[in-house]
Amino acid sequence: MQPSRDIARLIEIMAALRNPDGGCPWDVEQSFETIAPYTIEEAYEVADAIERRDAEDLREELGDLLLQVVYHARLAEEKGLFRFEDVVEGITQKMIRRHPHVFGDETARSARSAKGQWERIKAEERAEKAAARQARAASGGDGWGATALAGASPLLLDGVPSNFPALTLALKVQERAARVGFDWDAAAPIHAKIAEEFAEFDGALTEGDADAMEDEFGDLLFSLVNLARYHGLDPEKALRRCILKFRSRFNHIEESLVARGASLEAASLDEMEALWVEAKRKAQAVPV
Repeated sequence: MQPSRDIARLIEIMAALRNPDGGCPWDVEQSFETIAPYTIEEAYEVADAIERRDAEDLREELGDLLLQVVYHARLAEEKGLFRFEDVVEGITQKMIRRHPHVFGDETARSARSAKGQWERIKAEERAEKAAARQARAASGGDGWGATALAGASPLLLDGVPSNFPALTLALKVQERAARVGFDWDAAAPIHAKIAEEFAEFDGALTEGDADAMEDEFGDLLFSLVNLARYHGLDPEKALRRCILKFRSRFNHIEESLVARGASLEAASLDEMEALWVEAKRKAQAVPV
């Protein structure tokens, strides 16, 4: 079998790998559940390549992510659920429907009106999806997606995937709740809430209650996400930026010590702190 630019070849390769007769033993054993962590990992690797502005890595990582889509579609086809072509048809239908200002008769062209149309159409889609899910549940379903109880009303937060990174999940849940007015209308109450949660964490710390400490620390983080959201900031992006900054400065400490013939293990905290400050000053001196 030869490589190809045609998506059909990738689908053929996946079918061959999953073939119980002569396929790859590892691939044959996989399921939706075992492959899902790799799917998430590949999405993060795409984001990492973009962050590093590495076009060659991005090309490769996009291929790895595409493989994950083909993999799940193959698993679904084997179960008689849907095929890769159904995935393509579904997303093309969704994009055409969500952009009536491009593919339909609506003439509004501004970014604001496009966003409004997008949100309106997404709300319609959520309602349709909830109705379809209930119908599957009532009929016994196909074992996939029929998790809602027959006759139950869809809940507002049901559409937020629970496997988002925690900060992003907090942001998405808050955004969804804010749509119905469950939100702060000023920054001051959020600051007060943060102070309240910090005091409660401090109290749990004083009592030495590990479970309460974890609970209160979660409340504190959730409140900080609220503050970030109020100011239009992405908490996940902000934390990643902080981590990258920390790594850069810590790398400077290690590299400086190695250049002196020393090591991290042998260095004192004062030495490391001095190099940390040096790295910070160098970063601040770099023109943006």
